[in-house]
Formats: sequence, C-alpha cells, structure tokens
Amino acid sequence: MEQEKRYSAMTEYELRQEIAMLQEKARKAEQMGMVNEFAVVERKVQMARAYMINPDQFKPGEVYEIEGDPGHYFKIDYMNGVFAWGYRLKGDGKEEALPISLLKSLK
Repeated sequence: MEQEKRYSAMTEYELRQEIAMLQEKARKAEQMGMVNEFAVVERKVQMARAYMINPDQFKPGEVYEIEGDPGHYFKIDYMNGVFAWGYRLKGDGKEEALPISLLKSLK
C-alpha cells in the first residue's frame, strides 16, 4: 500500500488535483445523503487549500471573517504553519485553531 503524501509535501499542481478529487468525493457523499462523510471531506478540502496560501498574509492581532460563517469573526493571537490560533469574537473566548483557508481579510 502506497503511503499518502502529506499536503505540506505536495506541489501546487498536486494540491489542485487533490482538491478536485476531494470535491468530487464530497459531491457524491452529499448526493447519497452521507452527511458525516461530506463534512469530513469538506474539512480535507479546506486543509489542502490552506497549503496553497502564504501564511505570511495573516498577522497576529488582526481580525478576519470566517469563511462560510457570515458575520462571525476570528482574532489571531499567533500563527503555527497554516493554522491561525486565536478566538472567535462574540464567542466563548476559548482558544482554537483554524486553517488559514477559512479566514477572509476584512480589507
């Protein structure tokens, strides 16, 4: 069995292929009513997309809108790879990590 390649080791071309394959898998899961499978595959798509974005575009202390969750915002405390660590504004104040592909600049 071939070991899967990590997203961090993939080229942009490989990431794009992976995303296309995952989106097709998600579409099929959605059509078959497999809600849990759909959610898992969608998370994988977001992770793969995160590796196509330059983490230097995201700055600690700044606030970003959360993609797919209009009106909800996330303030970054620090970055670790393709994850932004911080907390949701108007949330419970607990620290969490979001892949940078889920964050949209307010500017």
